[in-house]
Amino acid sequence: MNKSESIKELSTALCNFQASVEKIKKNEVNPFFKSKYASLADILDVIRQPLADNGLSFVQFPKGRYGLDTMLMHTSGEWISESYEMQPTKDDPQGAGSVITYQRRYALGAILGLNIDEDDDGNKASEPPKKEDLTQSHPNWKKVVAYLQKGGSMSDILKKYIISPSAEEILIAEAWPEIALYTVK
Repeated sequence: MNKSESIKELSTALCNFQASVEKIKKNEVNPFFKSKYASLADILDVIRQPLADNGLSFVQFPKGRYGLDTMLMHTSGEWISESYEMQPTKDDPQGAGSVITYQRRYALGAILGLNIDEDDDGNKASEPPKKEDLTQSHPNWKKVVAYLQKGGSMSDILKKYIISPSAEEILIAEAWPEIALYTVK
């Protein structure tokens, strides 16, 4: 964290801000993860007046390729700031825009001490990834077949996917037709 020489006035203002700001409701739904979240617009609507009432303001701006700077300032001239980077899942303009919005929401929540998210004590982050059922209609079926044909291991596939015995027979027949000919049924 970077900060001005003194943050006494800022600390008092931030304490008053936190006492006055309401819980931010999660009104948006992420259909991919089937979860709710507070949009950046919702967060800004809730914090704008309490920030002004306490002489606080902030700036956020992209830094480098996927970084974000967030600075919280007080009318006394005191400030605190932090920067971080987050890699988008898609390396295209939409992915970059999404990751900046995501960063802005979480950076504001962190620097202002906002009550936005449920605290799951890190449980979701420590859960193993859920396995998907691999069938011929799965969008990655052909990629899995190609991976196995190039020498990939079935144990690697089974770490990511659940495969029924009948789907496994079809997979083996497609990936290694020479082996499938000798399989005894």
